[in-house]
Amino acid sequence: MSNYAALHVEPQRRPGVAWVTMARPAVFNAFDEVMIGELDAAFAALEADAAVRVIVLAGEGRHFSAGADLQWMQRASEATLEWNVDDARRFAGMLGRIEACSKPTVARVQGAALGGGVGLAAACDIAIAADNATFSVSEAKFGILPAVIGPYVVNAVGKRQARRLALTTERIGATEALEMGLVARVVVAEQLDAAIDETVQHLLAGSPNAQREIKQLFAQLHQGPVTAEVRELTAQTIARVRGTDEAREGFAAFLGKRPAAWVPKL
Repeated sequence: MSNYAALHVEPQRRPGVAWVTMARPAVFNAFDEVMIGELDAAFAALEADAAVRVIVLAGEGRHFSAGADLQWMQRASEATLEWNVDDARRFAGMLGRIEACSKPTVARVQGAALGGGVGLAAACDIAIAADNATFSVSEAKFGILPAVIGPYVVNAVGKRQARRLALTTERIGATEALEMGLVARVVVAEQLDAAIDETVQHLLAGSPNAQREIKQLFAQLHQGPVTAEVRELTAQTIARVRGTDEAREGFAAFLGKRPAAWVPKL
């Protein structure tokens, strides 16, 4: 296990699977400058580790993350504009690194996910929640707004629902979060790790290169008319990927009724 001040990082909790666990349970895993820097560094290191196929983001203790540490926010309110811009850019960069990670990312959500905690869950590819999970885009209660997390929340639930959550700051339960698309699955708390393992197993069955290509392509796609440019992008992409070694291996494995070479041997 790699230890940071505010995180526990297990690069190989099981073959191909890394866990990044926010480890400030006394403050419900609220994050400050230190945790933001460590999350950024951890995801950068795991991105570069060829042995890592899937990254799980979790929170130690009863809650996933209470979002921004209020002492950090109070310091920010008294700092200069220049300090605040630099600080906010680091936060934005960390969320951007998680969202742009070429490897599948899974958020394991239990208890409260508040403010930036919602942003972390939304920045991951898949969020799985315990039935005791609650979510609140709570920034307006403190006289600020969910600016940095806003694009990720909008992408997860759509603009209208995101605006409602931000304006009302109301706390919603796991079932409503599932209905609006903020999380992909809800299970009883005792089955949360089993649900994470099941999703990870599905992810490990996919080709790493195909998953990278999926994330790169889908980042360029938007709801709306399928234009000639989009059709050409998709045609060029599939034509290129069909000729890769992993594509040849995938078809050979299927026809040979065997696991593909990228599936970890347990």
